[in-house]
Amino acid sequence: MDQPIPIHIRIVRAIDRFTDTTGTWVACLNVPLVLAVSYEVIARYAFESPTIWSFDVTYMLYGTIFMLGAAYALHKGAHIRTDFFFEKWSIRTRGMIDSIAYIVFFFPSLAVFLMVSGAEGWYAFGIGETSEQTPWRPILWPFKMVVPLTCLLLMIQGVSETIKSLYAARTGIELEHKEKVEL
Repeated sequence: MDQPIPIHIRIVRAIDRFTDTTGTWVACLNVPLVLAVSYEVIARYAFESPTIWSFDVTYMLYGTIFMLGAAYALHKGAHIRTDFFFEKWSIRTRGMIDSIAYIVFFFPSLAVFLMVSGAEGWYAFGIGETSEQTPWRPILWPFKMVVPLTCLLLMIQGVSETIKSLYAARTGIELEHKEKVEL
């Protein structure tokens, strides 16, 4: 008879699946980004008729992709880390250090960032804030609300990473090994 999967592993798998899914959705935003930039280049250089909206659309889409992709990057281990020390430590030591870092630094700072950015986003919504960058003047609250959404996604993935770290600290076994990304 098969052993039931422990609850902590089911939680980690569910969160990681969620992050993989949201990461895929966020990656799909690259299509309208490329289309907007391409349209602007063709309109500007082929027809000498630049748009008033392309600049705003491109920086808002790029910023959104960059921010919302942070949880996916955390899941895949793509954030910068001082590996020359970290890789030499045992799995237990790495798990202990990561666990402490998540609990002491990661969650409290993201909670503060969530509150501040959420208040800023609601304020922008309340006053109908628009961009001063171009004559198009798009509304800014959807773009500003990307920051608290990013905090939420990072906190959700942070729960998974904390469980993995605590498990590694307790057992000396990694639930998920993140490959070192070489540039």
